Amino acid sequence: MNITLTGSLGNISRPLAERLIREGHQLTIISSSPHKAEAIGQLGAKPAIGDLSDVGFLTQTLKGADAVFAMIPTDMTSADMDSDILKIGWAYDAAIRIAQVKHVVLLSSIGADQAADTGPVKALHQVEHFFQKMEDVTVTILRAGFFYYNYYRDIPLIRSMGIMGGNYPGDAVLPLVHPRDIADSIAESLTGSGNGKEVKYIVSDIYISGEIASLLGASIDKENLQWTVFTDQQVHDAITNAGLSKSVADGYTEMGSAIGSGLMSADFFASGAPVNGNRKFTEFVAEFSKTYNAS
Repeated sequence: MNITLTGSLGNISRPLAERLIREGHQLTIISSSPHKAEAIGQLGAKPAIGDLSDVGFLTQTLKGADAVFAMIPTDMTSADMDSDILKIGWAYDAAIRIAQVKHVVLLSSIGADQAADTGPVKALHQVEHFFQKMEDVTVTILRAGFFYYNYYRDIPLIRSMGIMGGNYPGDAVLPLVHPRDIADSIAESLTGSGNGKEVKYIVSDIYISGEIASLLGASIDKENLQWTVFTDQQVHDAITNAGLSKSVADGYTEMGSAIGSGLMSADFFASGAPVNGNRKFTEFVAEFSKTYNAS
């Protein structure tokens, strides 16, 4: 198959590309960075360097593709996260239609069933609707859990203050996922026959936030590491003090509140809480320890 991937050579797209190449597929990988072109070529894929919000570039790149993996990269420098997400969503909608792509997998998120109050995920809710309304296209929407790798962001706080936390309590239940499990699920959906319009969850494990802190703490010899609850204002201030925009701070503060209220994961649990990934969190803690000790 001729398959086009977005996501450059990130934590999902690189293992996805490696698997698809091993299976004999011909790949084009889209990246916004010209510096990634050589590495993409060395991997055995064709690089396509451009902007995902550019309909002309995207249309030309998708022409001739048997299947497409579409994701919307997180831009932590964005002055308006929702608008930027929707701009890429609109570009996908137009380019897929014009290029006459017939098989698409969209990476979405837990919480995307909700139209409001979920931070940047509420924009993914609208993007999902673009894809669900596509005519003559087999669409699989993968709603991913919270990435294991997000906990790498807590390393500076653990080192400086000996704590980790967020604006939700220690008993908040979190469906989690390893990016490589996402890559495997995407590969299976891209190369399968599809099922019309389908929404699936991809989750590797489920833990409460306090248990997560305990497991990660034990892996780095900090047995007393506990989950600390911050106020919305404290989280908002921390994000803006790090030099990020008000839009980013507003979005991630709102998403934390939605985690705490259970809004983010309500539909996942109402759907039977499917845990279909193979890489358990207790295995990830060894990866976390290695990264922590090397930082």
